[in-house]
Amino acid sequence: MKDKKKPLSAEFTKGLLKENPVLVMLLGMCPTLAVTTMASNAIGMGLATTFVLVCSNLVISLLKGVIPKAVRLPCFIVIIAGFVTLISFVMQRYLPSLYQSLGVFLTLITVNCIILGRAEAFASKNKVLPSVLDGLGMGLGFTLALLAMGSVREILGSGSWFGMKIPYLKHDPMTVFIMPAGGFFVLGCIIALVGKLSHKKPPKEISCENCPAAAICGKDREDCSAAESEAAE
Repeated sequence: MKDKKKPLSAEFTKGLLKENPVLVMLLGMCPTLAVTTMASNAIGMGLATTFVLVCSNLVISLLKGVIPKAVRLPCFIVIIAGFVTLISFVMQRYLPSLYQSLGVFLTLITVNCIILGRAEAFASKNKVLPSVLDGLGMGLGFTLALLAMGSVREILGSGSWFGMKIPYLKHDPMTVFIMPAGGFFVLGCIIALVGKLSHKKPPKEISCENCPAAAICGKDREDCSAAESEAAE
């Protein structure tokens, strides 16, 4: 029996908090920790990733019927890489300082597990509009998480916010917050805060059923279980 389809609004809002890719699913940790030393870098990376998410979900959903299953992942990566190249060229031309600040992490959007994960788990199995809304919601959730981290780390670690100096903090900032240890600390605190606000309790046991993405990969779990049973026989 098939599950009831979610309303379109739910496809958009789930990525903001309930299935936030950073704060709930713990995806995209590399750029999350690397570029959030400044709020401007964080929002730049978040918006660039959102653009790639929306566009790649759109194209993959349109082409899902013609992409051979055996080569779907290479095809997804080629599509994603095309949009990453486009946003890199645009940013290099119009936002050169941000382009330099993001550095290699901009091109690494191609292999960001959030984008590839949404392509495989959602866009390749759903219609165009839900796929676009899913990409937009996940992208904005990613952007908000990075912005929250970048704001806290820049304010406490540099005594500024978006480059604007903050009185009383600019003269004696806590530089540990712009170091890797500070990034892990801020990330842990924000994840704990989100868990507290959403009244989310740790699962009693680790299983697919307790995963936030369980609703969209149920068929894959059945296929995987069937393949494991055949292999065991």
